[in-house]
Amino acid sequence: MEYTQLGRSGLSVSRLVLGTMNFGPETSEEDSFAIMDRAHEQGVNFFDTANVYGWSKGEGVTENIIGRWFAQGGERRERTVLATKLYGSMGDWPNENRLSALNIRRAADASLRRLQTDYIDLYQMHHVDRRTPWDEIWEAFSVLRQQGKVLYFGSSNFAGWHLAQAQEAARSRHFLGLVSEQSIYNLLTRWVELEVLPAARHYGIGVIPWSPLHGGLLGGVLRKQREGGASRGNSGRSADALDSHRDAISSYEKLAAELGVDPADLGIAWLLHQDGVTAPIIGPRTMSQLEGSLRAVDVSLDADTLGKLDELFPPPGPNGAKPAPEAYAW
Repeated sequence: MEYTQLGRSGLSVSRLVLGTMNFGPETSEEDSFAIMDRAHEQGVNFFDTANVYGWSKGEGVTENIIGRWFAQGGERRERTVLATKLYGSMGDWPNENRLSALNIRRAADASLRRLQTDYIDLYQMHHVDRRTPWDEIWEAFSVLRQQGKVLYFGSSNFAGWHLAQAQEAARSRHFLGLVSEQSIYNLLTRWVELEVLPAARHYGIGVIPWSPLHGGLLGGVLRKQREGGASRGNSGRSADALDSHRDAISSYEKLAAELGVDPADLGIAWLLHQDGVTAPIIGPRTMSQLEGSLRAVDVSLDADTLGKLDELFPPPGPNGAKPAPEAYAW
């Protein structure tokens, strides 16, 4: 496994993040434990979760599973850079969601109880809160840090200008601010290249892409359909996206075959080659999916291959090869 720094921080993290969203709803606790153990064996030290994962309001299903895994000992907690998130609703009463100082305090304490730990390495805002002032947010976060409950802070699903807003507010308080931003980013969804990635690079914020395979569409969906699988690509938004990009995805799978790599490995490896990307989030439901994703770290892509991928999945904007605003303006 390769390691890198998380943004401008001194924190060393693996080039792949173990996403745990499937633990509970899709993956049994026993299998989740096995996947986390195997991730450690392969050098993955960066785990991501959220208080809402498990999708049973207020229960924190996935955090509880991770907490019981930590409770087994064996330096499981000590070897893990633990990231969780708050924002989503954890109850039906006021102040049980968003980023008020009250919810930040309550949500952090609740996550610590479920995770059976006394500190969170990276505490992330799951979404921007447009109605809570940044002074309130950073003050509440600074208290958590002073108490030793949280070491670093990150964001998720922020626009570029939200990153700038957050960092300038933190700077005025002489506070470290954000060290990471978790955004949807893959070959089919490249909007972050316009403003989010440039802002993140400028402020020293590491980008953690989620949905690196766009719901499985970049994981060999056409091949799996021919073999009778790929259920995620057969319905809903995945099916609509597949219809819109079928030719490009077909060419993409052929390119992967020519390179002798799995399409999923190619999609994750492409992200690892992008300037400003710290580590894509892999979200395995099974051990075999984890083992497959780990191969991507060893895939090296030359300039010719990267150019072919840009042709198949062009950067956003009419002049997408250029940075914003030139990507969409003169």
